[in-house]
Amino acid sequence: MTITEFLKPDSWFDQGAGPRYVQLRRRLEEAIHSGVLPPNSSLPPEREIADITDLSRVTVRKAMHELVQQGAIEQRQGSGSFVRESTARVEQSLSHLTSFTEDMQQRGLETTSKWLERGVFLPTEEEISVLSLGDDESVARIYRLREAGGQPMALERAALPLSILPNPLEVTTSLYATLDQIGHRPVRAIQKISAINLESTEAELLNVAEGTAGLRIQRLSFLEDGRVAELTRSLYRGDAYDFVAELQLSG
Repeated sequence: MTITEFLKPDSWFDQGAGPRYVQLRRRLEEAIHSGVLPPNSSLPPEREIADITDLSRVTVRKAMHELVQQGAIEQRQGSGSFVRESTARVEQSLSHLTSFTEDMQQRGLETTSKWLERGVFLPTEEEISVLSLGDDESVARIYRLREAGGQPMALERAALPLSILPNPLEVTTSLYATLDQIGHRPVRAIQKISAINLESTEAELLNVAEGTAGLRIQRLSFLEDGRVAELTRSLYRGDAYDFVAELQLSG
């Protein structure tokens, strides 16, 4: 079946079944999931979809926008809209303090990093406060794009006191492996997770469309003696990650 035949409204549109753009979005999702629109295939232009479905271009645009935000399709400037190739989802436990490298190795995925920043810098006011730095202290900072199985997965920005990480250039793969080697591996952490829509710069690095759903994670980790070891802010692709926590009944 062609996409033109699949979108003809007499087979799916119901005047009383909710907003028109939602019905169209669901029909396009069905086309993707059923293989009528396979990965990397192009969607008809908005004007053509409007003509096929007898819907307004505003309605079509709203449906397409939601699919872009979900990460189901991507819009390429000058080329049109395309079905995104599906990315295998990764479940990460919130019960164990592990590194990105360790998480991916447990799943048999090879990890690589693209360095965006790495060195010793003057700290921000927040870093001074959170990491308990003196006024004349510098901070070790690393910022990189994390990839697994050849796919960009996350942007990870970490700041650490020089007493914890004297030389950030020693970090080549796993930050926690490096900290373990010098006796400064964190033993506990507090994480805050927020849902966001990725802005253009981060979306481009993660190879998704601007506005795609993502996860922002802030981690504050501690050494066994209670000292703050690390302040990390990460952005994860929302289409690639599920964070899972085990809950038990207390009392």
